[in-house]
Amino acid sequence: MKTIKVRVHGWVHGVFYRDTTRAEAERLGLHGWVRNLSDGTVLLLLQGDAEAIEAMLEWCRVGPPGADVSWLDVENTERDDTLSGFQIR
Repeated sequence: MKTIKVRVHGWVHGVFYRDTTRAEAERLGLHGWVRNLSDGTVLLLLQGDAEAIEAMLEWCRVGPPGADVSWLDVENTERDDTLSGFQIR
């Protein structure tokens, strides 16, 4: 089990980034959440199998149609046993 925080930089607001992130995370069996930040970035907390997280990171680097991802900041974080499913916050 791996837990990371990801901050997505670029053109990621107003392009359904959060909704499509939720759908992809659910498809991969990940737990966590995604939310927009006021500085124009998107923040994710991902928890699950390391291979699924790597697949999710590859998806995040591209995002949905209309997104223009510049870069990701990724940091390991402590496991959160309260997570259930994947939510948009």
